[in-house]
Amino acid sequence: MSIREDIRTVFAKDPAAKTTLEVITCYPGLHAIWMHRISHFLWIHKFFFLARLSSHIARFLTGVEIHPGAKIGKRFFIDHGMGVVIGETAEVGDDVLMYMGTVLGGTSLDKVKRHPTIEDRVVIGAGSIILGPITVGKGAKIGAGSVVVRPVPAGATVVGVPGRIAEPECPATGTDLNYANLPDPMLRVVSRLLDRQNRLEERLRSMQMALPGPEAERLMAQMEREEEIREALRDVLDPEVGIDIVDLGLIKDIIIRGDDTVEVDMVLTSRVCPMVSHLTEQVRRRVEGLHGIRQVEVKVLDEPWNWDYFVKQQKARA
Repeated sequence: MSIREDIRTVFAKDPAAKTTLEVITCYPGLHAIWMHRISHFLWIHKFFFLARLSSHIARFLTGVEIHPGAKIGKRFFIDHGMGVVIGETAEVGDDVLMYMGTVLGGTSLDKVKRHPTIEDRVVIGAGSIILGPITVGKGAKIGAGSVVVRPVPAGATVVGVPGRIAEPECPATGTDLNYANLPDPMLRVVSRLLDRQNRLEERLRSMQMALPGPEAERLMAQMEREEEIREALRDVLDPEVGIDIVDLGLIKDIIIRGDDTVEVDMVLTSRVCPMVSHLTEQVRRRVEGLHGIRQVEVKVLDEPWNWDYFVKQQKARA
C-alpha cells in the first residue's frame, strides 16, 4: 500500500481534511499506521526488540499503541487516534474506519490467537472495546462505547454494554456515522413487555366483567365509573401531539377507592415534558368535576410511552 493511497484514504474518510500537507503532518492516526508498518516488518523478520522499541516510540509520539505483531489491511484509517490499543494477534481487514479510544484486546494469557479479527469495511465507534478471539463480520458497525465480547455477523449493528445486535443488517453502501440514530434493543424489549402487560390487563378486565354474582355487579359498577372518568378525560389534550390523552394511551390506570377518592396514573409522550404540571392539573380538575368524587391524585409514572403501539391501535380502529 502506497503513501499516496493512505493520503487518499484520509480525504475519503475525514471531511475535516483540507490539504495534503495537513494530512501528512497533522494526522497521528496516519503516522501510527506508517510506523506500524516498520515495526511489523521488523517483527516478522524476528527483530523483536527493535520492533517493540519502534512501536513504543510510535505510541509516545501518536498516542496510538499497535503491537508489531498485529496484521493491518489496506486503507485502514484511525480518526483522531488517541487511546487506540491494538493487540498482538489482532487482525484488521481492508477499508476499516476506527475512532479514538478503541481497544482490540485479549482475554487469555496463553500464547494463542487471543485478539479480535476485524473484517473489511467495519466501522468502530469511539470508545468501543472488542475483546477476545472473535470475528466482526464485513460491513458491521460498532456503536460508540460498546463492549463487544461475542462474534458479530456481517452487516450487523452492535450497541450497548455488553454489546447486543440491534439490527441484523445495515446498508451495504456508504458509511453512516449518525450514531444518535442507532436503535436501542433494550428499549425495544421493554416496550414489547409493556404492550404485553396492557393486553393482559385488558383480558383480565374482560374476564372480571364476565364473573357472576354480587362481585360481578360491584366490578361492573367500578368499570362503568372508570369508563365515565376516561370519557371525561378525552377533553384533555396533549399540547405536544394535539390528541386527547386517552386516545394517546397516556392514562395508564384509574384506581377508584371506596371513599370517593380516585387515583389516575399517567405516562408522558416524552421523558421531559414541558407541560407536566399543566396536564396533571387539567386531569385533576376534569375528574373532580364528576359527581361523587371528592379527591383526585394524579401520578406521573416513570415509564416509556410507546408511539408504535399507539399507531397500531389507530390503524386497527380505522
